[in-house]
Amino acid sequence: MAEKKTATKAAGKAGRKVSGKPAAHGRPGAESDSEAGVVRDFLSAVNMTPARLQAWLDSDESKAVGFKGKPTSESVGHRSGRRILRLLAKDHDDLTAGDLAHMRKVTGYVHRHLAQRPDGDVSETPWRYSLMNWGHDPARRRAKKR
Repeated sequence: MAEKKTATKAAGKAGRKVSGKPAAHGRPGAESDSEAGVVRDFLSAVNMTPARLQAWLDSDESKAVGFKGKPTSESVGHRSGRRILRLLAKDHDDLTAGDLAHMRKVTGYVHRHLAQRPDGDVSETPWRYSLMNWGHDPARRRAKKR
């Protein structure tokens, strides 16, 4: 049985330019505008495991932060976090233009907000919690490459 390529496995297939479609907008520092490049950029921005992201999205802190159109509605970031979970599990060959656009949106959001890091301890701040809703925990240490 052939192994399915999920978005997380797609990073290993980075040399394969699938769609050849340009990004919706130019991004300084973007690795590539190919489908594989968009997936690599997304996986670099999303540093939480699916299990950790799911546990975070289930928390009260996650539900309390972010922009909400109505006081009782779900925040934009929380909704994005749920979509990120679906994207991480999705077969690479099944990614749609909408999926790739959301991956670009996530990458852009993470990079913009990392540049706005507040001074001091950020461990229990809305800034960190908002980023975590988008799949990035700024307190997580990166594993060293071997």
